[in-house]
Amino acid sequence: MKREVQTRVTEAARYILKTGATVRACAEAFGVSKTTIHKDMRERLPSINPGMARRVDAVLRKNREERHIRGGQATREKYLRRRKA
Repeated sequence: MKREVQTRVTEAARYILKTGATVRACAEAFGVSKTTIHKDMRERLPSINPGMARRVDAVLRKNREERHIRGGQATREKYLRRRKA
């Protein structure tokens, strides 16, 4: 694996652990696609740092479990903004 890729993977993992970011937010912060971040965290990180991979997986699992709540909040805010306009 290229050094550049390893660096990106570990930096993205640190970012997720530090901020609790979603895959989408992490991808935006690093200027790559959601698919790239997902592949980095699921396939590449375990071979680089298994312990960090387990911690990142816990954060991503939590985000996945809360995703329906975030979607509902976003929809609510959207309609509240429309009502005010």
